[in-house]
Amino acid sequence: MVTHTPDPMNQLVTKRYGHILQIALEAVFANRFRSVLTALGIIFGVSAVIAMLAIGTGAKQEILEQIKQVGVNNIIIMPNSGKANENATDEKQQSSKEKETYSPGLTLNDVSAIMEVVPTIASISPEVIYETDILKDGVSSKARLSGVTPDYFNIFSLKLGSGEMFNGEQLRQGKAVCIIGTSIKSRFFPKEDPYGKYIKCGNIWLKVIGVLENHSVRKDITESMGISDYNNFIYAPIQTILLRYRDRSLITADMVGGSSSTQVFGDDVAIFSSSESAEGTSNQLDKIIVQVKESSQIPSTTAIIQRMLKRRHAGNEDYEIKVPEALLKQEQRTKDIFNIVLGAIASISLIVGGIGIMNIMLASVVERTKEIGIRMAMGATKKDIILQFLTEATIISLTGGIIGIALGIILSKLITQFTGIQTIVTLISIAISFGVSVAVGITFGYMPAKKASDQDPVTSLRYE
Repeated sequence: MVTHTPDPMNQLVTKRYGHILQIALEAVFANRFRSVLTALGIIFGVSAVIAMLAIGTGAKQEILEQIKQVGVNNIIIMPNSGKANENATDEKQQSSKEKETYSPGLTLNDVSAIMEVVPTIASISPEVIYETDILKDGVSSKARLSGVTPDYFNIFSLKLGSGEMFNGEQLRQGKAVCIIGTSIKSRFFPKEDPYGKYIKCGNIWLKVIGVLENHSVRKDITESMGISDYNNFIYAPIQTILLRYRDRSLITADMVGGSSSTQVFGDDVAIFSSSESAEGTSNQLDKIIVQVKESSQIPSTTAIIQRMLKRRHAGNEDYEIKVPEALLKQEQRTKDIFNIVLGAIASISLIVGGIGIMNIMLASVVERTKEIGIRMAMGATKKDIILQFLTEATIISLTGGIIGIALGIILSKLITQFTGIQTIVTLISIAISFGVSVAVGITFGYMPAKKASDQDPVTSLRYE
């Protein structure tokens, strides 16, 4: 059996470094109050950096969730009432050009044309939205009725919690069926399964064939991004809306001229006044959602659709094209810049903390000049002196970093609780903050340590 004899040199080195660490710890604990004040800069700096990185990470996560909510690679086309009104004013002033510049607005024909001509499209879904009164067992409420196709649910990743999707027959014949959101279910079917039940929307009873899963969406982006509060909608096949409720493209010359007219859909009669027709209600559709196959194809697809619609609408730009993903990426860029600025400001606290360590350690060197002289007279090398003071600075910054991490996590939770701003503390942010705090201690502690090691032992021994 071979035995290994410990190397005396290694034991001596280990003992030497252990002694240096012990001296450094004794010096830190001997001046507790001063050490705590020195560490405050590091503590606040690390906590501020962690909190700022948590805000930035939370903002990024929020943007990613919003992109999922508005759908992936989507282009949304909506009527532009402002430009439509401007065009209407120009037409009144130039009556001779009225027929030449007439635009039918957004119609199902636009949907068909886009789908046939543009090869980069994965899915496309028209949408018609009406405000309506809902009635069920004496309970009445205002809600939105939306006419869509099954592609609509695929585009926005909306899944059914129960029931079934519209089938081909229901879509072709405009059957009186619907799918409801979870908010509608909670209000009108709180204690029963709505499948197969009827709910009255306007003057028509619709049979509920499905309920969507709960889908949260931020209120502040519903309008700006052209998306809807999916939970508070009743969805019916688009042909059901156009046939049984109203098709705004069926407006006669008498209605435009000022007289009231009626439209008959099945057993229902709709009466429209001339004022309603004059406000740009000729758009058959309220929205066209186009999903592109690849994100890189969005700019070119948007340009093609822009030119196509302008030609189809006789040069009238009575529509607005929105690219939610681009808007969200711009918002993300703005937040990234803001977070970089906040992070830079927070990092200044670490620099200030490092300067504080350097100042205190320089003062400590002056106070302990005689101690340094005694150690060097007893055989301590310049390297030992440097390590001693460098270890003290590192201990202070290390302790400040640990306390700062705990404070940063607590601060992040308080920000979320009291401001509603989403914060996410990651291991990366903790590692970065901790590493920077240690680096600050070593960097700013080196100068005082070097100054201590350069002192003349004889002069130090005579220092009073």
